[in-house]
Amino acid sequence: MTDSEAEATARQRIANALRRGPATASALSRTVGVPRSVAYDHLRHVARSIEGTDERFLVAPPECGDCGFSGYDDPINYPSRCPACRSENVEEAAFKIE
Repeated sequence: MTDSEAEATARQRIANALRRGPATASALSRTVGVPRSVAYDHLRHVARSIEGTDERFLVAPPECGDCGFSGYDDPINYPSRCPACRSENVEEAAFKIE
């Protein structure tokens, strides 16, 4: 981590990580050192903050590992169960800024 990254806020570090490549909220929480729920809050803010810029906030939505359902209402969220089959085998969404 460079000196400028060490001085950056958690949101700035999350945004910078997403510019380098896709990541889940769990991976970002480990990288930045915040709980996963806080990482999701930061992701929502990062998504809003880049609106109107030349960057795009991309989301590969969560997907059920059992039935393949991926039509979640809020992709910047970690569902505990699949609404289609009620399975708890749900893969996390991946986020990226390009």
